[in-house]
Amino acid sequence: MMDPKSTALVLIEFQNDFTSEGGSLHAGVKTVMQATGMLENTIRLVEAARALGVQVAFLPITFTDDYQELTATPYGILKGVVDTRSFRKGSWGAEIVDCLKPQPQDLLIEGKRGLCGFASTNLDFILRSRGITNIALAGFLTNCCVEATARTAYEKGYRVVTLKDCTATLSLEEQNFTVEKNYPMFSLPASADEFLSELRAGTAGEHLASAAA
Repeated sequence: MMDPKSTALVLIEFQNDFTSEGGSLHAGVKTVMQATGMLENTIRLVEAARALGVQVAFLPITFTDDYQELTATPYGILKGVVDTRSFRKGSWGAEIVDCLKPQPQDLLIEGKRGLCGFASTNLDFILRSRGITNIALAGFLTNCCVEATARTAYEKGYRVVTLKDCTATLSLEEQNFTVEKNYPMFSLPASADEFLSELRAGTAGEHLASAAA
């Protein structure tokens, strides 16, 4: 069981360029999104997690209009971001999707410019200052930013849950391989329902301990 009070649900790049029709990168992830039901699962999970006292944290990626935060000759996944003009500050594509708008009690972590959610942000400082020891990860891309963030969280000593049906990437082959082969090496892969069961068990355990005291 997992104590909700020491748990954060970190939502990686739930922004229109990925999540929404018309988003610059949506066509690439749409098939897997539909197959896993990741957006619907995440909406349901976020509502339940908030009610249990889990700290919800949004981790978007944004750039200036000229991508001055990156090298003049980007390559790999970041070249794709530049070439598609994705995640520009102030654009509709960079906004968090309407169905998951942050609430006042949520965290909005700024400064993500690359793959790992810890690398260029104060995510670690904020979570530790709030007593967070468990991190559950959802978002895009399953085998890129989610995986990179999970690996770092594991090495920083967090208990890491990767949410299998709250993630998406560019193909079902990549999705399944990452979830089945990579995630178990540095995280506890779980469905949204399995994660919620752990949280509810943690809440029940806390109530029992309080009653015994």
